[in-house]
Amino acid sequence: MSNVLYKERSHVERFFNKIKHFRRVATRFEKYAANDLLMINSAAMPIWLRVNEAVA
Repeated sequence: MSNVLYKERSHVERFFNKIKHFRRVATRFEKYAANDLLMINSAAMPIWLRVNEAVA
C-alpha cells in the first residue's frame, strides 16, 4: 500500500474513533437514515471546529 493511501486511511479511521465518543451516534438510536446522517454531521461539527480553530 502506498504511503498516501495509508495516510488517508489513517485519517478516516481516526475520525470514526472520534465519532464513537458521541453516545447517540455510537449506539445508533435513530430509526431513519436521514436522522442518522444528521446526528453524524452534528457530532462531526465540534471535531471539525477543534481541528480548524488553529488555522483561523
